[in-house]
Amino acid sequence: MRRLLIIGCGDVAKRALPWLARRFRVFALVRNASDDAVVRVLGAVPLRGDLDKPATLRRLAGIAHCVLYAAPPQDRGTSDKRTRKLLAALATRASLPQRISYISTSGVYGDCMGERVDETRSARPATPRARRRVDAERALRDFGIRSRCGVAILRAPGIYAADRLPIERLRRGDPVLTAEDDVFTNHIHAVDLARLAGMALFRARGGRVFNASDDSDLRMGDYFDLVADALGLAHPARVRRAVAGERLSPVTMSFMSESRRLINNRFKRELRVKLRFPHIRDGLRTLAEC
Repeated sequence: MRRLLIIGCGDVAKRALPWLARRFRVFALVRNASDDAVVRVLGAVPLRGDLDKPATLRRLAGIAHCVLYAAPPQDRGTSDKRTRKLLAALATRASLPQRISYISTSGVYGDCMGERVDETRSARPATPRARRRVDAERALRDFGIRSRCGVAILRAPGIYAADRLPIERLRRGDPVLTAEDDVFTNHIHAVDLARLAGMALFRARGGRVFNASDDSDLRMGDYFDLVADALGLAHPARVRRAVAGERLSPVTMSFMSESRRLINNRFKRELRVKLRFPHIRDGLRTLAEC
């Protein structure tokens, strides 16, 4: 049976795990003993290790034919040291992975002024966290070329589910931008992203990038209004950008400073995946299933 290694066994990977466990013998890298039982129940064999500690990664070499990579970079710097440590560990044996599916971020595009964006658009990251993701993508692509490993990159926007909604922000009464200042935002349900990441292991061509976004075409303020309606909460106040900057954190403002509308035709055509929640409204209507 083919073997799969999961790096970054968070929410999305855990959602993908039952489906993957029917198709692979699955190993999952975990940092804590408390995670062992969780991944075992979902069908994976836990392997203790830490991407920040290279010595703990040695046992990963040669262990799997495929890798689902869903771990984020470290919090600082402009390069992704975790990805480079992982690839160095995987390359220490002649038996290398044949396929890697990597969950990146649409933030690598930077601010596109509300334009529609497909995968041919150059990456122009505007924040350190997005630059780290670009570095990770480059390292993975280089590894794929050197090792003849088929690397698929999924550029995911805002991931949502019933337990991944901005509830506290709405309850606090944090404002959003007025229509004049607002930005276009993109989303994907965690269930659909998990499915895309899994199918990329089977159907993606090597070196291919996919915008892993749903079909929604919304400004950020409208998204918050939809979530508020679904939860029975008040709509957030609309304020101009200068006022928002006085009330919101720099990190939040950075998300409110990039506007783009992702085109998702490529994954529909090449991965042949039909989204379970093609629009945010679909996901919000069925919160109990999320």
